Amino acid sequence: MEIVDIMLYGSYLLVIIAALGAIVLPLINALGNPKSLLKSALGIVVIGVVYLISWGISGDEVTAKYIQFDVTNTSSKVIGGFLITTYLLMGIAVVSIIYSEINKIIK
Repeated sequence: MEIVDIMLYGSYLLVIIAALGAIVLPLINALGNPKSLLKSALGIVVIGVVYLISWGISGDEVTAKYIQFDVTNTSSKVIGGFLITTYLLMGIAVVSIIYSEINKIIK
């Protein structure tokens, strides 16, 4: 094994440890404060509802270019749902930032 391979495996291990820490440690902290856990769950549910609405309005058309990449009607609809969700959440974030800045100026 070359040093590059060893370093890659080491970086994979560190990414896995960081991901587990990012998931597990906030859960441990939230168990001490159930209201924060409820707020987090509500946020996840809201994002899920936004995705379902986005999935519902996304198209399922497949062009010849998509067919060469094995994109089906279902995967096209799922991809469209994720894209629309991303656009909506980005728009909400931008509007929220603008609102908070204007609110700071007024107060």
